[in-house]
Amino acid sequence: MAGCDRDELREVSAAVLAVTAHRSVREVLQTIVAAARRLLGAQYAALGIPDGNGSFREFLADGLTAEQWRRIGPIPRQHGLLGAMLRDPDPVRTADIRTHPSFEGWPSGHPEMADFLGMPIVDGAEILGELFLANKHGGPFDAGDEELLKLLAAHAAIAIVNARLYERGRELSIVEERQRIARELHDAVTQKLFSLRLTADAALALIGRDPARAAAELDVVRRLAAEATAELKAIVVGLRPIDLAGEGLGSALRRQIELLRRVHPAELSFQADALPPLTAASEEAAYRVAQEALHNALRHAAATAITVELRRAPPGVTLTIADNGRGFALAEQPGRLGLASMRERARAAGGRLLISSAPGDGTVVTMEVPGA
Repeated sequence: MAGCDRDELREVSAAVLAVTAHRSVREVLQTIVAAARRLLGAQYAALGIPDGNGSFREFLADGLTAEQWRRIGPIPRQHGLLGAMLRDPDPVRTADIRTHPSFEGWPSGHPEMADFLGMPIVDGAEILGELFLANKHGGPFDAGDEELLKLLAAHAAIAIVNARLYERGRELSIVEERQRIARELHDAVTQKLFSLRLTADAALALIGRDPARAAAELDVVRRLAAEATAELKAIVVGLRPIDLAGEGLGSALRRQIELLRRVHPAELSFQADALPPLTAASEEAAYRVAQEALHNALRHAAATAITVELRRAPPGVTLTIADNGRGFALAEQPGRLGLASMRERARAAGGRLLISSAPGDGTVVTMEVPGA
């Protein structure tokens, strides 16, 4: 193998090892896809991770132009050869993909492909995803190409497994954080609220026969209420969503969508650009608004399809949540669905919130937040 190829492999290995530091498994997988295409001299490369619902949680490609992506359309489903590779741990190498027994064609805008090399990404007996290449320059792919792609797929498996371990650790952190909050609420606030109630009862009993003492007790009520408020604020200060403390807004929303897919039958999709730096306030505001809008669409609007998009809009970001639910008349119900709360979050972060809805026509929530 040429020296530059060895250098590229070292870069891929370093990227996989670095995932423990920056937690961005998507970046590592994209690096592997790009390196696979370069190292094996292919025109196209892609990597897919299934979502458990017949589609792909992640589908990354290299070698496609933006126009080609647009013509291809939505992320492919697990059909044809893509589906077969998720059930069989053996690699697929063929001089013409169109002659393979599992081939079922592709969308009209899909680029033409002939020679093909596909490698399942495995961890033990489990197939985590698939990495594949098409149209080798000077092809077809040979046994050496297959061996090299197997190595790159093993690197991808390391990154995916590491991400799973991180996710499990994050879930444990959430449980621990909830327990901490419960302890602090009990220790710091519950006793003050109990004292406040007793003092209010005393003031009520005294108000008829001893107004001066009742007034003194009410002053104590005021002080206890102020202290309880201060205690709550002190606890809440540390409650920035744990998801945001990891990979940032895009990955936090992606995980939120993945969680909702497990518990709701609605079809949820998520797309995100590479984002500019955002302030903590902007990230948290966008995350909370997305949570509120998703909750409304699923619980109140009976939506069966929801799309969430996070787009770069210099100097900030635009978040859009669109659903096909029952909709509502904004003029008739201005306080519905926590709209005031969402608008306040946007305003406090220096952004703005736009809502479009009509009975029977779904709802679109658009939030614009500035960059850092």
